[in-house]
Amino acid sequence: MSFDLAARLAARRAENLYRQRPLLESPQGPQVVVDGQPLLAFCNNDYLGLANHPQVIEAWRAGASKWGVGGGASHLVIGHSSPHHALEEALAELTGRARALLFTTGYMANLGAVTALVGQGDTVLEDRLNHASLLDAGLLSGARFNRYLHNDAASLAKRLEKATGNTLVVTDGVFSMDGDIADLPALAREAKAKGAWLMVDDAHGFGPLGANGGGVVEHFGLSQDDVPVLVGTLGKAFGTAGAFVAGSEELIESLIQFARPYIYTTSQPPALACATLKSLELLRSEHWRREHLQTLIRQFRDGAEQIGLELMDSSTPIQPIMIGDAGRAVRLSQMLRERGLMVTAIRPPTVPAGSARLRVTLTAAHSEAQVQLLLNALADCFQQLQPEPSHA
Repeated sequence: MSFDLAARLAARRAENLYRQRPLLESPQGPQVVVDGQPLLAFCNNDYLGLANHPQVIEAWRAGASKWGVGGGASHLVIGHSSPHHALEEALAELTGRARALLFTTGYMANLGAVTALVGQGDTVLEDRLNHASLLDAGLLSGARFNRYLHNDAASLAKRLEKATGNTLVVTDGVFSMDGDIADLPALAREAKAKGAWLMVDDAHGFGPLGANGGGVVEHFGLSQDDVPVLVGTLGKAFGTAGAFVAGSEELIESLIQFARPYIYTTSQPPALACATLKSLELLRSEHWRREHLQTLIRQFRDGAEQIGLELMDSSTPIQPIMIGDAGRAVRLSQMLRERGLMVTAIRPPTVPAGSARLRVTLTAAHSEAQVQLLLNALADCFQQLQPEPSHA
């Protein structure tokens, strides 16, 4: 008996679901070079345009000069450096929580938090459209795992009735493929009524949302009591890399003791923490970035509506254009690329079958003229796109 990998790969190609890695040959930004081709990109998550910011680059350079390059060990051995500690304190202040804990990736933060908090005899309830890292964390925790209907507090309430043991309700803050915002006030009410904890992964909310860029919890004016476990990533609006969990003193101490992805991995480079401290300073002080981003979102949605594109209910920088058929989505993405624009086609299994889409992401580094170029190209390409195949 052997693994028939060739057949699995051939099947994925036949279904228009084969994925390839575009080779980026320039820094992140609106103007990139991919596979040797200059392109105007609308597909990265650098929402505030900080990934290639001169001050952030200089902070990393200065950090490397002072602290070297590698973390050298796990945080619990000798890898917890002063820049890591300073960044945790700054993230706690941003989120209005007692403490924050740095993780090397968002996947590890979600896996660490869920598996440290619940296990056999407990319950995890998750939104059907949660990110893969949250779903994997729930399944790997060993707790009873169930999914409620997308962003539906009534559906959550029904599942809470049957929950046993310690119960953790888990949701994205901003859903990465639809761009919509979780109804946190309603979810928090249901969770608190049943003594459950609410955990929010706000990977795509930090930066764009909230008066000070504090994300979806700040956007709704909720407290640590409403959302005891708050997760954020640093590789999106912060423009660097890594992730964090913020919460009470007891929560963070518990993660240090029990979160295996935290305990058994080398810390991130200290210089990276130096760079993130600078990007956090820019995120908080340069309000024009969020304001300009909101202007671009309105411009794009108005323009797309005039073209007749099917958008999703999103007020965030994630603006998906619903296509349906995976083959048509890939074709539209290719047509745009031939015109010098890069917009990624998102297909199953990342999104449900029949809901392939183009995922447009806008950033504060884009200009209104660039957004207009995208709208013009979409109008042209959408007109030429072959109609959806008949299923009669």
